[in-house]
Amino acid sequence: MVSKDLLEILRCPACVREKTGLLTLTRESWLICQDCGRKYPIVEDIPVMLIDEGDKWANTAAESLPVPPPAR
Repeated sequence: MVSKDLLEILRCPACVREKTGLLTLTRESWLICQDCGRKYPIVEDIPVMLIDEGDKWANTAAESLPVPPPAR
């Protein structure tokens, strides 16, 4: 599980320069940006905060995201 301290400081790498880029923990395995909707998987307790990874899942509904996320 990702620590609460880390979750508080993480921001969407695509949005952080222009917006807040706040992330919401969803299904204990995904971080979803409140500004752009990109979805970042948490694989083996490590958030994968790559813009390309967030783009890959952007059009997937939160309830359809695989749990656990697939390994890269």
